[in-house]
Amino acid sequence: MSARQMELVLARIAAEIVEKHPDLDNLLLIGIRRRGIPLAGRLQKHIQGLTQKNIPLGILDITLYRDDLTTVAAQPVVESTRIDIPVEGRKVILVDDVLYTGRTVRAALDLLVDFGRPRQVELAVLIDRGHRELPIQADYIGQAIQTADEEVVEVQLLEVDKAERVLLTNRELVRKKRKISTK
Repeated sequence: MSARQMELVLARIAAEIVEKHPDLDNLLLIGIRRRGIPLAGRLQKHIQGLTQKNIPLGILDITLYRDDLTTVAAQPVVESTRIDIPVEGRKVILVDDVLYTGRTVRAALDLLVDFGRPRQVELAVLIDRGHRELPIQADYIGQAIQTADEEVVEVQLLEVDKAERVLLTNRELVRKKRKISTK
């Protein structure tokens, strides 16, 4: 997916959100750290362009809520979670880059309810690659693609990666790249 295709997809998702939620006053966008945060910010701008309403934006860092925390790193880095308005009774849209097994979203839901009980939670993702391990599905999908287990969907965003694209690559190539970059 090119940068242009990504922006078109995000504009479409924003329009779908506006169509489904004509009253945006009770809506809250929350990006899941890392790439969900800039994607949520872009959705916020698209929605504002369509409606002239500024939807509040929050950030979740699910690191400590992961069920595979011991495999992530010996000392995982926890960054900030920031939700500046009450979650209680709101309609929340979680935003992430790739939906795969569903475990990241499960962790995000666990953390979210620590902030209160939302009225409704929806999920918006740029890519849905299938292979669910939990019964979780996205409400807004940029693009659904079929992948093999050994493949990796790599979303690159200017804000995080200094590049703007979506790549389908091999898991072994990603491991090699990470080894080289940590040396």
